[in-house]
Amino acid sequence: MAKLQIHPGGRAAMPPLGLLKVLVPLLLLLIGAFTTYYTVPSDSVGVVQRFGRYSHTAEPGLHFKLPFGVDEVSTLAVRRQLKLEFGSAPAYEWTNPDQVGEDPEKERAMVTGDLNAVLVEWVVQYHIADPRLWLFHVRDPGLTLRDLGEAVMREVVGDRTVDEVITVGRQEIEIAAVARLGELAQLYQLGVGIDQVQLKNVNPPQPVQASFNEVNKAQQDRENMINVANGEYNKVVPRAEGEAEQKLSEAEGYRLKRVNEALGDVAAFNAQLAQYTKAPQVTRTRMYLETMKEVLPALADTWIVDASVTQLLPMLQGKAQGGGK
Repeated sequence: MAKLQIHPGGRAAMPPLGLLKVLVPLLLLLIGAFTTYYTVPSDSVGVVQRFGRYSHTAEPGLHFKLPFGVDEVSTLAVRRQLKLEFGSAPAYEWTNPDQVGEDPEKERAMVTGDLNAVLVEWVVQYHIADPRLWLFHVRDPGLTLRDLGEAVMREVVGDRTVDEVITVGRQEIEIAAVARLGELAQLYQLGVGIDQVQLKNVNPPQPVQASFNEVNKAQQDRENMINVANGEYNKVVPRAEGEAEQKLSEAEGYRLKRVNEALGDVAAFNAQLAQYTKAPQVTRTRMYLETMKEVLPALADTWIVDASVTQLLPMLQGKAQGGGK
């Protein structure tokens, strides 16, 4: 390499023209060599622009392109889930500034459908579905998506009461926000897919937060008492129903028993009536003897005498001395 020569006048002597003819092509060759290839990470794709116009999309790996700025490559992480945080300050100093808004206090302040103020913090998780639309269709797709996310959340919260927003309606709000934000992203052709909208912190304004906590505690106590009452109900009512079924079963059994006994008595009476019709005297005598057979054993200590008997006491003494016979 030639050295610059300093003339006595203080000016540096220019390199010879032949040396420049060698250095310039060599420098251009090195620049061309380092600008003819590029590498796309495994979770991304490369969008190639030729003279500023979209050319093609390159998959992960090593690729070659035209040097000297003819082809320009923009790498987009299409296989990575991205997120936007609303209403909260950056958690760390190195948090991506595109993920959070410029004024978190303004973002999270909302009004519900019953005209109550509420502070909402939420996260939108999305992915780049169409790199070409993401890069070329909208001037600033990230900012547009943030504006849409805030507008959708305000719309969904504005359709619900404060109790639904803070307590029971969180899951419904998330589902409705995902559906609505997906529709708008497709309408504006942002080239993104909405994966999830997650509510983080939902609180009333600080001046009324203590009162609201007391209301929540009262509601929780009410729910607890309702659960206890339902537990007692589930304990007592099935037992009472079981006892009622048992009583009904016993009554049904007793009814069947009485009906069957009555039917048996009717059948026996009809049988005796048939025999009595055939032989009244014989049947009458048999019925008399059968009745006496049942009655007399119960009259062991009973004496039936004629009204003309006057010496009843000696007869009783004789029975006692004879051993009861």
